[in-house]
Amino acid sequence: MIVAERERGVLWTAAHRTTTVASLLVVTLIAFENMGVATAMPTLVAALGGQSLYSWPFTAFLVASVVATVLSGRLCDRCGPAFALIAGPAIFLAGLVLCGSARNMAMLLGGRVLQGLGSGTVLVAVSLLIALVYTDRERPVMYAANAAAWILPAVVGPSVAGLVTERFGWRWVFLGLVPLAVLGLVLLLPVARRLGPPEPVERQRRATTVAALAAAVGVAALTWAAQHPSPLALGYGAGGLVALGAALRKLLPPGTVTARPGLPTVVAARALLGGAFAGMEAYLPLTMTEVHGYHPAAAGLPLTVSALGWSAASALQGRHPGWSREAALRIGFGLVAGSLVLFAFVSQPWFPGWAAFVACVVGGAGMGTGYPAITVLLFRFSPVAERGFNTSAMQLGDWVGSALTVGLGGVLLGLLASARAPSNAVVVLATVLAGLALLGVLITRRWPTRE
Repeated sequence: MIVAERERGVLWTAAHRTTTVASLLVVTLIAFENMGVATAMPTLVAALGGQSLYSWPFTAFLVASVVATVLSGRLCDRCGPAFALIAGPAIFLAGLVLCGSARNMAMLLGGRVLQGLGSGTVLVAVSLLIALVYTDRERPVMYAANAAAWILPAVVGPSVAGLVTERFGWRWVFLGLVPLAVLGLVLLLPVARRLGPPEPVERQRRATTVAALAAAVGVAALTWAAQHPSPLALGYGAGGLVALGAALRKLLPPGTVTARPGLPTVVAARALLGGAFAGMEAYLPLTMTEVHGYHPAAAGLPLTVSALGWSAASALQGRHPGWSREAALRIGFGLVAGSLVLFAFVSQPWFPGWAAFVACVVGGAGMGTGYPAITVLLFRFSPVAERGFNTSAMQLGDWVGSALTVGLGGVLLGLLASARAPSNAVVVLATVLAGLALLGVLITRRWPTRE
């Protein structure tokens, strides 16, 4: 009992309190922005006369995030996370102001690039901050708190953004977050000052700027091709895939593609788990609307429920720091696989639509169990001098896996079905995604012996 109380209190000790508050505030800020912008986007794009460029604000953010994630990992390995902890929120703040004051689409896109650069920079730095400040046993508690920080934005973010857009105007979706960004920056200043430079080492794996740009272009091409299917899109999508493959050889640990036991398996697991769940997230609202006749507002409710399952599972594993993280990762994959099997049934009109809520709770629990385990294992297997590189590789794998599975869904929709009748495409997609989750169970069965 005394041990349990001590573990739950690690976040709020005198040594950790400021770091905990600053980190959670930054995560909450990015989550609110992430959840709210999609709601306001139709209104703001129409106001700026950019309907033909509707998906570009999302693409610009994604491309900038990929570049920033890779370069932030390199910077943190060379200089420590202190500079990135300050630069990331500052750049994100500048992006909020530019988007909120945009007079045309060019200004809006510039602001979204700044937001992507800031987000990618600070998220890598916060991950490394947690590794530096909290022990291996304490980190699951912090990861549970991070998951909880996404709950409020996931539940109320879209509704609040819609209300703000209607009552005050779309600009305040961005400008309303400026005070939070300033507060987060102020809180991070003393945290960053307490961090010393990393110890000098003779040999480090370092990502190159060229590889980072190639990865960004590849992800953007794949994403755009999936959103705009056509023969031309097939061509530049294939080119993007080639560029991405070449870049990943430089940006991922050797053996990631073959899931070599140890660090490569951890990075591969993040790509498989993130990609499998992202595929369901992308096509579940369409399934609920077109197959089961749900109103658009109600079609997204299962995803809100998944956030609750995610947070509950993260909190549970955070209360048991002695649990095997290898076993937790396998359980997470198993839960996600089960949710995807159920999603395959939900995609059919003869199956009840309410089962989607069950699928999302189970899948969210799998993510809440698996993601913290992945991050704990990443730092266990990473040399201190390469934590930045490996953190950016993990995040990059997540984005690439998600882009590929969402793109696969778009291809299947064009080949086997349509947006009006998606059942045939979604059942194939769900089956493939379930197979990826089961593959995750298999590749995480063997781990190298640690000294």
